[in-house]
Amino acid sequence: MTPVPPAGTPVCYRHPGRETYIRCNRCDRPICADCMREASVGHQCPQCVAEGRRTQRQTRTAFGGSALGRHGYVTITLIAVNVLMLLLSLSSAKNPGNAAAGGGLGGLLGGETPLLDKLSVLGQCGDPRLNLLTPCGVADGEYYRLFTAMFMHIGVLHLLMNMYALWILGRTLEAFLGPVRYLALYLVAGLGGNVAAYVFQPGALSAGASTAIFGLFAALFVVLRKLGLNAASVLPVIIINLVVTLTVPNISIAGHIGGFLVGGLVGAGLAYAPKEGRSAVQAATIVVAVLALGGLSLWQTGQLTA
Repeated sequence: MTPVPPAGTPVCYRHPGRETYIRCNRCDRPICADCMREASVGHQCPQCVAEGRRTQRQTRTAFGGSALGRHGYVTITLIAVNVLMLLLSLSSAKNPGNAAAGGGLGGLLGGETPLLDKLSVLGQCGDPRLNLLTPCGVADGEYYRLFTAMFMHIGVLHLLMNMYALWILGRTLEAFLGPVRYLALYLVAGLGGNVAAYVFQPGALSAGASTAIFGLFAALFVVLRKLGLNAASVLPVIIINLVVTLTVPNISIAGHIGGFLVGGLVGAGLAYAPKEGRSAVQAATIVVAVLALGGLSLWQTGQLTA
């Protein structure tokens, strides 16, 4: 049987059988020890704490994004998706071991797989030496390749190099921009690199997250400059990666440079958008970039199928 406090004795409004002389600093209702919640001054009841959380303005980054970006959830998810796609790609091969490693760079790079052939950027098939080129892949209407290619990798080493760069760059930019803006930047930069590969190297199979990662390099430089932080440390890394792109065989030069340029332009749109109507300007930057890349893809298809 629950004891009843003497008449006139204050009781907790959530537990009427408990005598208490403590009151919520916000609503002034009596609360027991189990209902007390630490506040900046005194204590509050659970209901007032919940109400305060609902009405509290969410912390935003300098570019209007959510502060949740500091946890790096989007970067972690992107890495997980890339790893999953490589596993699916290897499982589609007759010899997964050779597909994982055994190709170029002294046998460290992998080889092609049926899934890689299906999801990577390709616009022409045939032998250019014999002048026998026919439209295929994207030029045949498989525009999804321009998106899926950024999640496909040619072997384990290719994946590891790109995921290491994504882990370093991605968490920093996600914290600066917030998860939504960062994800949009990543996808549009990757799309930009793949469209460039389709336009300038349509006969070469192109795949990898490096189109998006080169876009992150450019965007990080822009963001650091906007924040007044030291961007000089990023320049040597950018230069080294560009030199490697231009000198190492079988690297999609168009894809890397295209991703870099698109990432820099979109990053500038996100970073330098005015505070008044900032979200609308940032969204317009993304939309215009996607429409421009879509138009360029359609133009190239027209060129290849004419």
